[in-house]
Amino acid sequence: MSRRRGELPLDIPQRSARLATALDVGAEQLEPGSTGAAREVLGRVDERWAIAGGRTVVALAGATGSGKSSLFNALVGEDVSAISPRRPTTAESAAAVWGDEDAGELLDWLGIAHRHHVAPGEATGGLDGLVLVDLPDVDSRELRHRVEADRILERADVFVWVADPQKYADARLHDDYLRPLRHHDAVMLVVLNQVDRIREEGGVEQVAADLRRLVQADGAGDHEVVTTSARTQHGVPELAARIGAVVGARNAAEARLAADLRAAATRVLTDGTGERTPEFGEQADRQLHEALTVAAGVPVVLDAVHHDYRRRAHARTGWPFTRWLAGLRPDPLRRLRLGDDTAGRSGIAPSDVRSVLGRSSLPGPTPAARATVQLATQQLGERTGEGLPQRWADAVLEAASPGEDTLSDALDQAVVGVPLRTRTPLWWGVLGSLQLVLAATAVAGALWLATLVVLGWLQLPVEAPSWGPVPIPLALLVGGAGAGLLLALVGRGAARVGAARRRRQVQHALDEAVDEVSFRHVRKPVMTVLDRHAKTRSLLEEAAA
Repeated sequence: MSRRRGELPLDIPQRSARLATALDVGAEQLEPGSTGAAREVLGRVDERWAIAGGRTVVALAGATGSGKSSLFNALVGEDVSAISPRRPTTAESAAAVWGDEDAGELLDWLGIAHRHHVAPGEATGGLDGLVLVDLPDVDSRELRHRVEADRILERADVFVWVADPQKYADARLHDDYLRPLRHHDAVMLVVLNQVDRIREEGGVEQVAADLRRLVQADGAGDHEVVTTSARTQHGVPELAARIGAVVGARNAAEARLAADLRAAATRVLTDGTGERTPEFGEQADRQLHEALTVAAGVPVVLDAVHHDYRRRAHARTGWPFTRWLAGLRPDPLRRLRLGDDTAGRSGIAPSDVRSVLGRSSLPGPTPAARATVQLATQQLGERTGEGLPQRWADAVLEAASPGEDTLSDALDQAVVGVPLRTRTPLWWGVLGSLQLVLAATAVAGALWLATLVVLGWLQLPVEAPSWGPVPIPLALLVGGAGAGLLLALVGRGAARVGAARRRRQVQHALDEAVDEVSFRHVRKPVMTVLDRHAKTRSLLEEAAA
């Protein structure tokens, strides 16, 4: 990750904290192998950082017969490390210490018992603060020797890789040690020892160039190879000067720890996270919403709202002599324990029933609807998790698949919480009042006509007033009844329009309620996983920078 101009590099505690936080945030979704190795690195870093002082640990490492022990003795100025003439091999690590600063705590942490303090003037100057370690051979036949070498290499501040003309291209050296240390080029020196054995003219330069090329191909950096011979002392002063420059800088330990943290963070980043954090797919989200809408019984509720509006409108605006029939029809919302929450004759309200049963009387999702919801959540999880490592993809899929009963209950409660009825429309009252006036007019006309019929039957001389050729009582009866029926038809048309509008309003509210359930039980858990992935990746990128 590129660093912004002017941004200071992280120090060891900051880098370590970011890596530790990334491991905690990523948790089980990170690859266990790289995570375990990273936690070991964090432990070593904390231990090394806690050891105060300006000591620099430089480890001489190499294969059997590379002459590193002889080179170690040449740098020290006396035979400290034992050399075997039959099969050159170092059994235990040995350390030589320059300077007066106490190195006991550091050597105890390194686990090195064989220690030699270099007296002033015994060897090349300029090495004050150096702890030089001669390691067992990295290719030793003895397993415990290789384990000891690897253990010290994990804790040393600087590596000096000692190769010889015969085995400088050994695959074990390059595959097992140099290639994995591509982040440690700043704390590494490469030495071609025993150059006195190369007799050909120009052979030393040719072998050194080839070794340099191989190390560069390993990704361990472009190093100028130091050529030495412990027997003739060729190049030993130059190597001592190189080591002295590293020790004098007093930053090798920090550079090694930073390299370890970068390497560990890079491995976790590569093995355990995707190249990017995916986003929700709109198509999968839309399919999920549609499936949840069907599973929540929204179509049933919308039909009930539509019929309820028309039934109530007819009961308020219909012809008074027939509107009582609307009261005989069942209340579609009350049957679902929705809508009006007033108590019935028993004194029990629908909400009381819901509190006991835990849900409304909406029909539960059919097997087909349940399968559709399951498929939609699975598709959302799979599409969202595309491009992520398997552990993260599985976590996304699990987050997108809540329990069937949990989701069903949440949908039911969401529907119950939506108000399905609003205040009575004003036009219901206006039309209802007109209907009453017209009904009263028709009744008055009917009673008037009935009175005239009775009086006529009694042969009493009574004449009905008229409007032109039409008697007023008849006009009142026919006009009131006809106008009432016509107004009822107008009310039915207006009720259909109002019911459609109310259906759309309720549908919008139910869509929002279902969307809230979708967010709370599916999308939010998935987003939590994705946010953890993004945060983990960001922290690892910072630790690896």
